[in-house]
Amino acid sequence: MRVHFVVPDDELPSGGNVYDRRVAAGLAELGFDVRRGAVAGAWPEPDRAALDRLADLLGGIADGEAVLLDGLVACGVPDVITAHSRRLRVAILVHLPLADETGLSAQVAARLDAAEKRVLSAADLVITTSPRTARRIPGARIAVPGTDPAPVAPGTDGVSRLLCVAALMPRKGQDLLLRALEELPLNCDFVGPERDPEYARALREAGGRILGPLTGVDLAEAYASADLLVQPSLAETYGMAVTEGLARGVPVIAGAVPDALGDGGLLLPPGDLDALTTALRRWATDAEFRDRLRAAALRRRAQLPSWDATARQLADALTSLEA
Repeated sequence: MRVHFVVPDDELPSGGNVYDRRVAAGLAELGFDVRRGAVAGAWPEPDRAALDRLADLLGGIADGEAVLLDGLVACGVPDVITAHSRRLRVAILVHLPLADETGLSAQVAARLDAAEKRVLSAADLVITTSPRTARRIPGARIAVPGTDPAPVAPGTDGVSRLLCVAALMPRKGQDLLLRALEELPLNCDFVGPERDPEYARALREAGGRILGPLTGVDLAEAYASADLLVQPSLAETYGMAVTEGLARGVPVIAGAVPDALGDGGLLLPPGDLDALTTALRRWATDAEFRDRLRAAALRRRAQLPSWDATARQLADALTSLEA
């Protein structure tokens, strides 16, 4: 089966970009003819030039072909998508519903939500990366992110080295974490690209240790030295950094990631500074609490899905387009 996979032209490391690359490779290994098309633009609200690039790409695909579009590209531009939805077999891959991004005005959120609903209603197939999102989209299929096997992280001293792996942007809650750490004997390394430069600058001014975007061996070393992974997100679809940490047996305290975390750590109410401060203080002072979180992470480690399983889920969903 041939599938044209349309993704953002964005090389910065992110959960969505990693997911797209891994499933494209996995589908190819399963025998799919994957034709990847990366489209530059300020998605989900691109300028005219980006809209034209997307329209040209779709226009060059023959009638009846299957097209899988990353929702970040597709969901904000219903006019472009609906212009081709009758002649192409269209599948939309939803990572994060557009209106769930934090910091949007009510007007912008409503506009993006309306646009996304138009796109999804025009699609032949909708695939989400988490059960949580699928519950909001009737008929959506699920292909949760996989994880790679990894050795158990040795940590540093078992207590003091914290790690947060996320793009530097308000939705990820790094500012909340820095406030919670103000009076605690803990240090945190922040790993991730600067999606919001002003926000990143404020984190540095507040004393955040920003390591930038890490990949490969460098990222693996950051996880290996972590005693605790803290992901204080305000909103997430899944939370791949959480499962990357759990794959190494790293204890986790996080918000807004119930599907990724499962029973593998402590889930906090998103944006609750008091709850986060209390949890981190307990981590710093209560050895029994630390032991429980480590044990929970190791149990969850054994339950995590593989990327092969993710590719098979996606393949099963895409094959339904041929029916």
